[in-house]
Amino acid sequence: MRIMRVVSSLEELTAERGSWKADGGSVGFVPTMGYLHAGHLSLVRRARAENDTVVVSIFVNPTQFGPQEDLSRYPRNLPGDLALLEAAGADVVFTPTVETVYPAGFATYVEPTGLLTERLEAASRPGHFRGVATVVLKLFNMVRPTRAYFGQKDAQQVAVIRRMVADLNTPVTLRIMPTIREADGLAMSSRNSYLGAEDRAAATVLYRALQAGISAFTEQPAGGSAAVRAAMAGVIATEPRATLDYADVCHPDTFAPLETLDDLHAPALLAIAARVGPARLIDNVVLREDGGWNLGERVE
Repeated sequence: MRIMRVVSSLEELTAERGSWKADGGSVGFVPTMGYLHAGHLSLVRRARAENDTVVVSIFVNPTQFGPQEDLSRYPRNLPGDLALLEAAGADVVFTPTVETVYPAGFATYVEPTGLLTERLEAASRPGHFRGVATVVLKLFNMVRPTRAYFGQKDAQQVAVIRRMVADLNTPVTLRIMPTIREADGLAMSSRNSYLGAEDRAAATVLYRALQAGISAFTEQPAGGSAAVRAAMAGVIATEPRATLDYADVCHPDTFAPLETLDDLHAPALLAIAARVGPARLIDNVVLREDGGWNLGERVE
């Protein structure tokens, strides 16, 4: 009978890792900040299907929050998270403290550079991706997984981590899973818990904006990305509770802006961010080379 273990110290994690290495099997890893939803659990279940051991981390990483952001009020529910992970098939849950991840005197960070870390989320959240890259690399070094699982909803984060893994020769295979959505299309996010009833209803405007962007491309591909951006921004403008941060069309790996989509010789990412009430929400969809797209899976 499988018994899920919860460990918080590096020493405990190292002891667990010794048993994985002795078994010689594969290790699937899902890093999270907790307050889990169906999107997180879809990653855990995929990891369970593809690996001998499944490790999940729960750590609200302070270095990826800006000074005016929501670190102190970020939602937390460790007992609830552990119950969900037990049911989803996790073997080990790593719940380190800030002092474990960033011990006294900590002074070494991973600093992504280039266009990928200058636009969109990087421009709106200075320093965010330095914190993300640093904590993810540290967790990779602690867990030493065979495969690591991330959601497509955080597309720019995925691109940063993919670049870091390639640049630093990190021995892990990344698995990027589809966005999981509510029945009305809203991408699942821990920050959705900030939304009251009226803001929650208004938040579906991001999904509708992406659908409008897809339609703009499908109906007039020669109109280029300007028409797609305008279509997305136009939908956001119809919702008085929403304030647009950005609506963009870019390369999904480099995040370079794309000005033409006529032939779509490479995938294109439609990315959007908006503030709805107290929450800042992001979403995206990839237009593929074959002209198709995938807005993710809905949970009815």
